[in-house]
Amino acid sequence: MNALNRTVLIVEDEFLIAETLAAYVEDLGVPVCGRATMADEAVALAVEHRPAVILMDVRLIGKKDGVDAALEVYDKVGSRVIFLTGSQEPATMERISLDHPYAVLFKPMTGNQLKTTISAALAD
Repeated sequence: MNALNRTVLIVEDEFLIAETLAAYVEDLGVPVCGRATMADEAVALAVEHRPAVILMDVRLIGKKDGVDAALEVYDKVGSRVIFLTGSQEPATMERISLDHPYAVLFKPMTGNQLKTTISAALAD
């Protein structure tokens, strides 16, 4: 596998949340390599930019969700995925566990939680 870039890809369908996530990432001094609102767009950006970390919302625009995207990204790129979800439903958690999540953060998460998790993912 080719080396991953020290960047973060944001996959979130709500604009204001994506903006907030980008601000936290940039506060860490880490570039955001792209943003996606749909699973296929997320996969294409991940293949193109090879980010070290992906912040992945579970529910996205379209038929595929964040878990679908993360599974495909894992096979093609190997980026660490930090899932962001507002749902703690067993079915959602079971789907997330199908992937190889680096972490799962539940919305609303604090900026400190987010920064600590991203920093850890970049350091490993």
